[in-house]
Amino acid sequence: MVKLYDKGVYLLNGTEILEDAREIKEKTGREVSPGEAAKDTMAYGILADHNTSGNMEQLQIKFDKLTSHDITFVGIIQTARASGLERFPIPYVLTNCHNSLCAVGGTINEDDHMFGLTCAKRYGGVYVPPHQAVIHQYAREMLTGGGKMILGSDSHTRYGALGTMAMGEGGPELVKQLLNKTYDIKMPGVVGIYLDGEPMKGVGPQDVALAIIGATFGNGYVNNKVMEFVGPGVSKLSADFRIGIDVMTTETTCLSSIWMTDEKIREFYEVHGRSEEYKELKPGAVAYYDGMVYVNLSEIKPMIAMPFHPSNVYTIDDVNANLKDVLHDVEQKALVSLDGAVDYTLQDKIVNGRLYVEQGIIAGCAGGGFENICAAADIIRGRYIGADEFTFSVYPASTPIYMELVKNGAVADLMQAGTIVKTAFCGPCFGAGDTPANNGLSIRHSTRNFPNREGSKLQNGQIASVALMDARSIAATAANKGFLTAATDLDVEFTGQKYHFDQNIYANRVFDSKGEADSSVKIKFGPNIKDWPKMAALPENLLLKVVSEIHDPVTTTDELIPSGETSSYRSNPLGLAEFALSRKDPAYVGRAKEVQKAEKAIEAEQCPVEALAELKPVMEKLHETYPDIDRTNLGIGSTIFAVKPGDGSAREQAASCQKVLGGWANIANEYATKRYRSNLINWGMLPFITEENHEQLSFKNGDYLFVPEIKKAVKEKAAEVKVYVVGNGDMWKEITLKLGDMTDAEREIIEKGCLINYYKG
Repeated sequence: MVKLYDKGVYLLNGTEILEDAREIKEKTGREVSPGEAAKDTMAYGILADHNTSGNMEQLQIKFDKLTSHDITFVGIIQTARASGLERFPIPYVLTNCHNSLCAVGGTINEDDHMFGLTCAKRYGGVYVPPHQAVIHQYAREMLTGGGKMILGSDSHTRYGALGTMAMGEGGPELVKQLLNKTYDIKMPGVVGIYLDGEPMKGVGPQDVALAIIGATFGNGYVNNKVMEFVGPGVSKLSADFRIGIDVMTTETTCLSSIWMTDEKIREFYEVHGRSEEYKELKPGAVAYYDGMVYVNLSEIKPMIAMPFHPSNVYTIDDVNANLKDVLHDVEQKALVSLDGAVDYTLQDKIVNGRLYVEQGIIAGCAGGGFENICAAADIIRGRYIGADEFTFSVYPASTPIYMELVKNGAVADLMQAGTIVKTAFCGPCFGAGDTPANNGLSIRHSTRNFPNREGSKLQNGQIASVALMDARSIAATAANKGFLTAATDLDVEFTGQKYHFDQNIYANRVFDSKGEADSSVKIKFGPNIKDWPKMAALPENLLLKVVSEIHDPVTTTDELIPSGETSSYRSNPLGLAEFALSRKDPAYVGRAKEVQKAEKAIEAEQCPVEALAELKPVMEKLHETYPDIDRTNLGIGSTIFAVKPGDGSAREQAASCQKVLGGWANIANEYATKRYRSNLINWGMLPFITEENHEQLSFKNGDYLFVPEIKKAVKEKAAEVKVYVVGNGDMWKEITLKLGDMTDAEREIIEKGCLINYYKG
């Protein structure tokens, strides 16, 4: 089904995989080095076209367009305004698809929307009102273009199927683009995804995506690399099918994606009235890839990603055949994910020997596409979901899709069966809508199923869980009234409805400045929209208290700052920070604030020991070796340890919330994604790496870490720093922490204390 090559390979004429350079010479009559052949990938060509550094090893990328939603755009624009923003230099689209229904905080959500509309007018952007489209569907319909690059402040910014290389990053990276700066990275590796065969009837894009995620996530095969989709199987897939696979590449932790394009993609652009944006893309005659994933589409069966990660994949057939064993395995993994905070079982979902689920949802940028919903309607037509616990909801990804589904009868078929059809909204994907009952199990064609991401709260003793599936098998399960069913088990005639895009829906409702800024427009600020607090520059020396210690194999951004109802506080840095680590370590905020008292005392030119009495023995021990340390050359703050933090969302708040609570660093064995590490740096936080086994650390929660001459180390590009553990009693232990690769600009950002300070000069 899926095979990973254990080394780099060549691709000849876009079709033939060759593992040995000698075969290339035999077939072409010429020798081609890996470095030379790597230039024949589609990714290399697009990156070269957008690189401004003149050096393809150290890229400085300028994007063609930007996009954000209403969880992120307020903070981004506020940061850019504080850094000198006068107008949006490139098209910037502000969508409103995350805070549409979050019923917390009174006027907060609509205040954010009005902030967005007035900023689009003042700075020359595009504003998409709530319920019109989810961020990525609008981008597919209106922003993409062959050979273009788009940067979005959402991790699922993926438009490779349409020939657009797109990346999801934390907000500060968009701020850089708004200030005419660049996105700086080393040239990423490129891994080929070779599609062969053709999907069987009833198999959908989520099935293919989950198979790829299951094969690549755990081993980091494509981590921070570009996934390049090639092979004869590409032409067998519709544009919608490709889009459905492509959006899920984020869950492999890759950097970006790009696909071969053909007449089906040309037709997509023609249908959307943008035929001029089509560009044929294909690898050159001899292209070299740093790895290759071979996918036989014909062998892929309906898949399910069990709680609590998209990589926890099985075939639905395997789950049904080995139900007790699979559920027991999930329960054992939950012991790690949930830290034993609640009792968790799935065994009670076995009803008469079958798996019963309480909820099915097809939604968002992954599930809400036209073909997915049409297929679901075909499956459930003439059937009904019943009057028991099971519920079924469908969210078309945009109003144009919704309109077409109304016209072709799909909505009527769904509603007649008992389905609730709702407006475009990302809520089910991150816990702001359709939270199941306690102990409920939901199957969803959405992007993620992390612990509590569906909206339950461990701190309140609640737990529900999500399994990811394709829309087709969700509809088949709905047709069987909640009993897990693969779409391939039903005899369905798929109608293959043709899509017609009504561009007037957007033309009549979306505000588009056409790039014209109007400085006379006054920005509307709701009372919850707050400026970023003042942040200090990096001091000469640092004293850090470890205030949280997380030993899970991976820590998601949802665990660092929860999604869901917290979204209503995204425009209030201090208000949002109160939720930091609340689902993983509820005591974190209190501990961090306690340490922050000492730093605030230093800022007020007062003695930190008087503000935090526990510092007295620590400072006494420190002065034995460093007698000259005092409040004039010392910063005091907090840090957390996590084995592998940062999987999941691009949300910058996973880092900024720590910063506003006095955080100066993270310590990790490795960082799950480039975007989380970038968020730390952009908020002036040190991304330390320790090579110690996480179960045998030289420090523990509650210890202080003294980092002498840290400012000098950052300025002089030190690869590692000496750190001293100051624990209870007479402890004084030396350890080494690594800083990892950083650009000159990144080091200066850390020195200045954050990106805002960096741009202020």
